[in-house]
Amino acid sequence: MSAAPAAIRCEGVTKAFGTRKAVDDLSLELPRGAFLSVFGPNGAGKTTLLRMIATLTRPSAGRIEVEGVDAKEEPDRAREAIGLISHNPMLYPDLTAEENLLLYARLYGVRDPGARVIELLDAVGLKHRRLDRVRTFSRGMTQRVSIARALVNDPAVVLLDEPYSGLDPHAIEVFDDLIASVRQDRTFVMVSHDLEKGLRLADHVLVMARGRAVAFDPKDELDEDEFRALYRSTVGMGVA
Repeated sequence: MSAAPAAIRCEGVTKAFGTRKAVDDLSLELPRGAFLSVFGPNGAGKTTLLRMIATLTRPSAGRIEVEGVDAKEEPDRAREAIGLISHNPMLYPDLTAEENLLLYARLYGVRDPGARVIELLDAVGLKHRRLDRVRTFSRGMTQRVSIARALVNDPAVVLLDEPYSGLDPHAIEVFDDLIASVRQDRTFVMVSHDLEKGLRLADHVLVMARGRAVAFDPKDELDEDEFRALYRSTVGMGVA
């Protein structure tokens, strides 16, 4: 691996739960500004890998760097560079949209949190609903607040764990537009079961099976037909 700074660097990363290795000796390096889509069957280790990069769980072995920071040794510094969007919005339903975002902005030490929150709610089209409790929102609206939450600290790295789960077609279109609007100069890692959407968004792809990297390549170096055949061959390699 090169010594040049990368957005994300994994070296021999392993995560074991008892005798089972959810992620097994995985190494990769993702340049800044890239969009990586991670594919694989259920039980492949995709979400476990994402959670380790997000510092939500610690690797059993190996090293993860986020923006040059060792995520295991300095998790607080690593988190300053990370935003996480998933099917779980990580919002408090009985707080308003504004209150939720203010809470996260203050936890991150954002300068002028009130102005930042209004800016983000305007960006996701919910400024007019800022005083409404999140429990009154639709799934799509809640996901928009979740995007604002993930961006409140202006992260260099955005992690997406099945972000389209449960969204209707209109909400998916809104979500796509929002991601496109903040994509410049950020690095994205998205776990997805949607091969078509994942390939369309990505410039790098990773296929995992049984905790290992089956393929990791820039998309422009792939033969798409061969890649699709490889992906299909991993679908039967899930674990119960």
